[in-house]
Amino acid sequence: MSLLEARGIELSFGDRSILRGCDLVIEPRERIGLVGPNGCGKSSLLRVLAGGFRPDHGEVHARGSIALLEQDPMLCGETVGEVLEGALDWHRALVQAYLEALERHDMIGVGALQERLDAIGWDLDHQVDAMLQRVGGPPRDARIAHLSGGERRRVALARALLGQPDLLLLDEPTNHLDIAAAEWLQAFLAGYRGAVLLVSHDRYLNEAVADRIVEVEDGRCVSYEGSYGDYLVARAERQAVLARADDVRLAMIAREAAWAARSPAARTTKSRARLQRLEALQAARPLLKQRDFTLDLTTGERLPHVLLYVEGIGASRGGRRLIHDLEFELGRTERLGILGPNGCGKSTLLHILAERTAPDSGRVKRAPRVRVALFDQERRGLDPRDTVFLAAGGGPDHVRIGERLVHVASFLERFLFPREALDQPVAALSGGERARLLLARLLLQGCNLLLLDEPTNDLDLTTLRVLEEALLGFDGAALVVSHDRAFLDRVCTGVLAFEQDGHVQRYASRQQAQAAAQARVEVAPLRVATPQVPQAPPPARRRLSFSERQELDALPARIEALEAEQARIEARLADPATYRVSGDDPAALSRRLAEIGPETEALYARWEELEVRA
Repeated sequence: MSLLEARGIELSFGDRSILRGCDLVIEPRERIGLVGPNGCGKSSLLRVLAGGFRPDHGEVHARGSIALLEQDPMLCGETVGEVLEGALDWHRALVQAYLEALERHDMIGVGALQERLDAIGWDLDHQVDAMLQRVGGPPRDARIAHLSGGERRRVALARALLGQPDLLLLDEPTNHLDIAAAEWLQAFLAGYRGAVLLVSHDRYLNEAVADRIVEVEDGRCVSYEGSYGDYLVARAERQAVLARADDVRLAMIAREAAWAARSPAARTTKSRARLQRLEALQAARPLLKQRDFTLDLTTGERLPHVLLYVEGIGASRGGRRLIHDLEFELGRTERLGILGPNGCGKSTLLHILAERTAPDSGRVKRAPRVRVALFDQERRGLDPRDTVFLAAGGGPDHVRIGERLVHVASFLERFLFPREALDQPVAALSGGERARLLLARLLLQGCNLLLLDEPTNDLDLTTLRVLEEALLGFDGAALVVSHDRAFLDRVCTGVLAFEQDGHVQRYASRQQAQAAAQARVEVAPLRVATPQVPQAPPPARRRLSFSERQELDALPARIEALEAEQARIEARLADPATYRVSGDDPAALSRRLAEIGPETEALYARWEELEVRA
């Protein structure tokens, strides 16, 4: 018998139709991945299935308990402990049923209940603390009003998992989880005794957990058996078949319309039937084309080999050391992932690099003309009262992309915002749509150093792929905090891993950092106290002389003068008048232009050499 049946679900918001006759059947112990583009109705469908939304049409029949993890959960209670106590009501009811069966001398019922309680445990209070530890949640006595958005999400996830419902509905459960917690959740869901309906952009999680993929396509549910990898292949084959069928339909419409235009069609019954067939072909819903967009973050600027120097950074919060004596350089086109458990200081590091927070010690130095953009977890920078049109362009009808002026409506269409959505308030956008709007603004800023804090949260798989391609082709540098293992593995050229007591180590890959962490865990119990052998201090770095300091201070101006001269010569060589006026020597100008490039590179190299010792 099915665990849940949804038939003919229709849902609209205003004049926007979200779901147009969704049918979905979930069997016991099924694990389903629910996919689709941002704004297609995945979160709305989960709320309908959980009973939080009443659909405009259609019915939902459930035959078991359901728990829903929403992207913006409501937590009822003063403290974390109070919120999670309610998740164990099912266990208290089970114990109460056992006691009542004893009073009735119902030995068959007593035996069945005792067997079940023996299997799951008679006291689950310890599981609350264990679950909070697994998901990286705050302590039991933490007050709900003081929690961050990420902490609230982790508490809500713990509540859903502790409830052990027959059906788990999870909307982006790995958002705000660190990698260790995401891997634990993956193993938990793979062995869960109930059914799971999962919305997630985490490709590794989908591949490991889901045995069926359901895509919300044009307001309906399309089911694909097998893993996420099987779905990608089957979907491509289905889209090819549908595209061919739609081409045939359009060709038939063109042929029948041409016939109708030149034939006295209404004279015979056969002709009238042919006209009716033409009307039916025209009334058929056209194939929904795959919407896509591109994101080009390149600036085309000449940048130095190193954009950022971090020297001896230290930071602490609430008496706890987060970052200890961190030093590294970030080179042009490098993309470093930042790894570590929740609360270790990853976001603090990004805010220090963006100069929104001052470090306790050390300093951050940037190369000339470095422009920084911070894409933070809270998606700050968007006023929920603004319309999409105003949030993108700031008011003017046109925005500048490189050297071109583009109308805001045309610009937003590239990011999958139709014209009818331009007057929609930002507050009404889904999490993924807000992220897409921020990506559009990121393109307009033309920054060459990107600080991205959980950029993959709430993104659909299409937008995630576009962001990956944009970063792979980016001519600047990026620092990325992310729990998305597939994203880190594909995009990052190295990682910074937060280890014990604020120490941060650089590794070539996420896998290397994970292997080093595992090795520390295995070796730690075997360590014994050994006498410390004094080590020779590292050789002192030679400081700049007075003349070198003056040279360093003058280098930016010299570089800018050379680049200005280069621009003037290029403009003169591009001007036809240069070749007609006797006072100009195009050959000499060309020779000088060829000399400027090596001179500029030499000055950049000298600047980097002196800056390291400054």
